[in-house]
Amino acid sequence: MGITIASAVEDAYQQLGGEKKLAFFNLLFEEFSFDSERVRMAIEEFQSSPKLGTSHRLHKATETARIELFRRINIAPKGTETLVRMRADLLLLLKENPHLNEVDADIRYLMDSWFNRGFLKLVEIDWHTPAHILEKLMNYEAVHSMNGWEDLRRRLAADRRCYAFFHPTMQDEPIIFVQVALCRGLADSVQELLNMPEQKELDTQANTAIFYSISDCQRGLKGISLGNFLIKQVVMELRGELPNITQFATLSPIPGFSSWIRKEIESGNITGAKGQLGKSFLAKNELNDSVVSDQDEVDILKLCAEYLYLAKKDEEPKDPVARFHLRNGASIKRLNWAGDTSSKGERQSFGIMVNYHYDLSRVEERHEAFVNGKEISIDTEFSRQLM
Repeated sequence: MGITIASAVEDAYQQLGGEKKLAFFNLLFEEFSFDSERVRMAIEEFQSSPKLGTSHRLHKATETARIELFRRINIAPKGTETLVRMRADLLLLLKENPHLNEVDADIRYLMDSWFNRGFLKLVEIDWHTPAHILEKLMNYEAVHSMNGWEDLRRRLAADRRCYAFFHPTMQDEPIIFVQVALCRGLADSVQELLNMPEQKELDTQANTAIFYSISDCQRGLKGISLGNFLIKQVVMELRGELPNITQFATLSPIPGFSSWIRKEIESGNITGAKGQLGKSFLAKNELNDSVVSDQDEVDILKLCAEYLYLAKKDEEPKDPVARFHLRNGASIKRLNWAGDTSSKGERQSFGIMVNYHYDLSRVEERHEAFVNGKEISIDTEFSRQLM
């Protein structure tokens, strides 16, 4: 009976339009909160007799009826998938309806458990993966878009690897996936990496795994930490398969750099020569090495290094990609001029990209230093660019 009702709720939600979805979430906020009288009584009981039974009843009393509703929806055949889509809808409403953050807190609380590493399955994606999943990967690619099946085929060639996490209740829906290039040394240009001629066999001299694209596939799982587990698991897989791969690094975008410069100039925090330099780069529609002097290149790289190292949001780096990799235990290796000359790359960071380095002997140490002390690990090459 419970599964039947859960399925009915799931089907009914799928039929709701935008305004009715807002009404549904408002109902969850107004009518499915916790019982304040029950909480008060549980607190009094615990205070008079603090033991296991009373603490358990206090815990249960503070759980909202929403949490139980979400648990019951989850038992439907496609309940987990429905809840992921439901949260994606909810996230779009939070800015104009901040009271619904309470509803989001409850559903995220459950998803943190339902989508932890113990439930996820790591799958290597190759050309023999079912076509409907390959097609979804092309659509979900968020960093460097794919131009059809031939582009995808190149990214699954002998010198490349692709891995995705799947949840057992969403076997046809990838949760997150990463693309890796196996090459000699660090890569400094994503265009060169993507346009490299296809190799029928892996280069025996390849010693570096470059993580060049990580894409979240489910908007409803925003804020659920998955990428850190994915990278570490893929490193373990590659070490087992290819012992000659000894260096692990990324070739990453810097999505917030140009917008940061614009805001800093407008607020008067960047002035003088730096301000003029920033304005000149913001005015450029395309990177053109013939009109950028060597000194301008050095100076804009220094400004980018300052952004990654000094610009903060709640004591952590302002750049979201930097926060992700530094929290995982990586260090900032170096900046790469003209690393991404696509229109998107130029718009985000004037084409500059960055390598984050995963030194396996120091990953845990650097992770702890960042999480506990907000320490940003940097390598020698980046420190020179910062000076």
